[in-house]
Amino acid sequence: MDLNALRTANPDHWSKATAIRALTLDAVAEANSGHSGMPMGMADVATVLFEKHLKFDAANPTWPDRDRFILSAGHGSMLVYSLLHLVGDVQFPIEEIKNFRQMGARTAGHPENFLADAIETTTGPLGQGIANSVGFAMAEEIQRARYGKKVVDHFTYVIAGDGCLMEGVSQEAITLAGRHKLSKLIVMWDNNNITIDGPVSLSDSTDQVARFKAAGWHTIEIDGHNPDEIDAALTEARKSDLPSMIACKTHIALGHAAQDTSKGHGALTDPAQMAAAKEAYGWTTGPFEVPADVKSAWEEIGKRGAEDRAAWEARFEALPRAKRENFTRALAFDAPKKLSATVKAFKKQMSESAPKLATRASSEKVLEVLNPILPETVGGSADLTGSNNTKTADLGVFDVDNRGGRYVYWGIREHGMAAAMNGMALHGGVRPYGGTFMCFTDYARPSMRLAALMKVPTVFVMTHDSIGLGEDGPTHQPVEHLAISRSTPNTYVFRPADTVETAEAWEIALTSKETPSVLSLTRQGLPTVRTEHKNNNLSSKGAYVLADAEGKRQVILIASGSEVSVAMAARDILQAEGIGVRVVSMPCMELFAEQDEAYRKRVLPGGAVRVGVEAGVRQGWDQWLLGERGKFGKADFVGMDRFGASAPAEELFEKFGITASNVAEKAKALL
Repeated sequence: MDLNALRTANPDHWSKATAIRALTLDAVAEANSGHSGMPMGMADVATVLFEKHLKFDAANPTWPDRDRFILSAGHGSMLVYSLLHLVGDVQFPIEEIKNFRQMGARTAGHPENFLADAIETTTGPLGQGIANSVGFAMAEEIQRARYGKKVVDHFTYVIAGDGCLMEGVSQEAITLAGRHKLSKLIVMWDNNNITIDGPVSLSDSTDQVARFKAAGWHTIEIDGHNPDEIDAALTEARKSDLPSMIACKTHIALGHAAQDTSKGHGALTDPAQMAAAKEAYGWTTGPFEVPADVKSAWEEIGKRGAEDRAAWEARFEALPRAKRENFTRALAFDAPKKLSATVKAFKKQMSESAPKLATRASSEKVLEVLNPILPETVGGSADLTGSNNTKTADLGVFDVDNRGGRYVYWGIREHGMAAAMNGMALHGGVRPYGGTFMCFTDYARPSMRLAALMKVPTVFVMTHDSIGLGEDGPTHQPVEHLAISRSTPNTYVFRPADTVETAEAWEIALTSKETPSVLSLTRQGLPTVRTEHKNNNLSSKGAYVLADAEGKRQVILIASGSEVSVAMAARDILQAEGIGVRVVSMPCMELFAEQDEAYRKRVLPGGAVRVGVEAGVRQGWDQWLLGERGKFGKADFVGMDRFGASAPAEELFEKFGITASNVAEKAKALL
């Protein structure tokens, strides 16, 4: 690669792009850790994007109609950190660049959305960023249909690497984007042909351009170091009525001794090689120093969007007040005032009519009253709409000819669905929820974890939540999945016992601002256990006394979901024998753990023996059976310690001992 030719052909561009490369080398060397090669290779593409195309204002990085920039290849985080420092983002002074990958710095090893306003999403696991971007682009389309082009009209730009495109989630993402013709989505592929192990050809021979084209994308191939070609490609992509993929042929670690090698992927810290690279760039300043004229030129780029933002603010102010308020409310994840009263009225109706319903059907009933008053909800299902009960009549279907539709047919793409829902939530103004069978949290799991890490309130509707689904057998019967989700920090796992608790779970999920929710819902019908109406949301406490002991309290049965009615039947058996039994419904362990000790002590006092009842594994239950004033030898658990079987639900509960009589016997054995 003739660096001198690049320098002399476009000297102004070269100096700006070189600032990214030099800062990257300095930061990685200072940290003695990081990934140098990608920022060095994609500096030209990023410079042209920021200088000539990206609509942003460095002084106001959360302006709602900004273009979104997503670095899917998150290991190259110094690219985005360098850019944010150069354009004058106040959260990225040079000290942050010097503290790359250090404790407390915004410049974490991979970009984290909650550390800085201008970072749109947390990327690191490859493929997540490009999958998130589909949700960003969908949210933009939905909001543009609702509020008009004068208020919502922006692009989502993504830089993705070979690793992003190899990960399976990328296939789910690109076929979704192609199917929905998300023309405001532009992916720039860092086509450098290098992975950690060596050349891409070691493990892959995919024609990526043909792959995107086959998925319905507009494709362009360019020299990723030629600013004129980059500019022309971005201009062309913005005019396409399809999502665009620009294949940018680049050199990893451009200008360094490690250029075009797998070593170029990692930390380039050799002082002599760094000095040689900077000399080849024509870069003469010391470490972390950017020439004043170059920094000034970048800061002008950072200010370029201020006029656009001011014009947008004027257009926004011209909207009717109700529309403005709804836009702002949804963006802040604030619930409408009607929500609480609507839930209370629904709960009263359900307590009085006491239906026997599968909680997946209960969930649909709740959504039928909540979706009309929450115009920001966007529902969907991974090809299980009739099973997950996630679609309500008022939503309309999101499609090419109906951008205002609020229901997405995701297809059989759990991983892509979950990642795109996170993207919707991160974009803002949209509250996404989507369903699949609970067993397939296995397929959605990486995105569920990232929702928790990123602090976004995505709602994962997981139906068919136990052996109670019956004949589909152990491949579809979750036993360990509640424990997996409960072990994830910053996640609410709800397992409601009836329609009333389901309504309460939805109320919490749809008012959460920083915590994702998992709704674990049954296939089989459950009786209403909350027959006495309470205005308060009892599930918000995580656990509560559903039925207290008559006479001396000797036993506490703690249950969730479909097993609450089993515990109530066991209570009847024991009370008939003169044994006082309290039944505690525990729809959300995480919320119960958040309560103060005085409340937890009222619900789970010492003295009585305890039996936990849940059609899942025991893991996670001992906190409540042996802790919280419980005692070893005075506690037991009725649940699953193996995989299920294919048979009708009633037979399975009998076979695995999840019955009222077995719960009663376990309790008596402890007395």
